[in-house]
Amino acid sequence: MTDRRILIADDDPVMTKMLGGALTARGYEFVIAADAMQAVMFAVQKLPDAIILDINMPAGTGHVALKRLKASARTASIPVIVLSGSTDVTLPAKVRAEGAIAIFRKPVDLDALFAQIEELLSRPSVDEHVSPRATR
Repeated sequence: MTDRRILIADDDPVMTKMLGGALTARGYEFVIAADAMQAVMFAVQKLPDAIILDINMPAGTGHVALKRLKASARTASIPVIVLSGSTDVTLPAKVRAEGAIAIFRKPVDLDALFAQIEELLSRPSVDEHVSPRATR
């Protein structure tokens, strides 16, 4: 069992249930935020090891949340993986410029998503990203 915590920021209850179940099966803890504002608030409060962020959400969109997360010293080093159902071909470049590590299209390939998460969290350092909860 791992003590890694992932923040799922998505307003789709089917998606959060699927991701939460997959995280639990892999030994991760998780927290769910249902909108962009809640995502930023929970990231600051809970200091997750990584964030899975939907782009199309209420209360500010994932773009706004991502920009706020990366602008805050407290959350800037937390890796963010974006999920989106958008077919906008410019979206991957946009979210990477905003600070996302990766983007996955919905419906998401869970094996690929978790391979990315596991690779990301196994790195010894991601911009000095050690578990942020250890630095509280």
